[in-house]
Amino acid sequence: MPHVHEARNVPEAPSTSLTIHVLNTLTGQPATGLAMHLSWLEGPGLQWRELMTSSTNVDGRCLLFPAPEQVKAGTYKLHFDTGAYWQRLGYTSFYPYVEVVFTVTEQTRKLHIPLLISPFSYTTYKGS
Repeated sequence: MPHVHEARNVPEAPSTSLTIHVLNTLTGQPATGLAMHLSWLEGPGLQWRELMTSSTNVDGRCLLFPAPEQVKAGTYKLHFDTGAYWQRLGYTSFYPYVEVVFTVTEQTRKLHIPLLISPFSYTTYKGS
């Protein structure tokens, strides 16, 4: 009888991607052109260091890290310029900005952060 080789489960190299999807709940449409800033909390003084700025596309989406190796474990902050967004649409916003702070762990592979906004409310959650 021939010898059968078992397939081994070889772990893949850790990779993480971070995507954002912002919806305007007032219109039910994607929040196009919403400016955002991504920062990382670094020590020893635990200061926020801005990593990049971007804005949402016509679908309300933004791929913040195109290369998985760019994401490392730590605490991050997304700052959304909601006041300027609503002003551009002719509305006054109760929230001049929205900040979402989250932690990336070594085991995290894909992070998706949806944000639902209106001039008077917002909500977010860890998506899939």
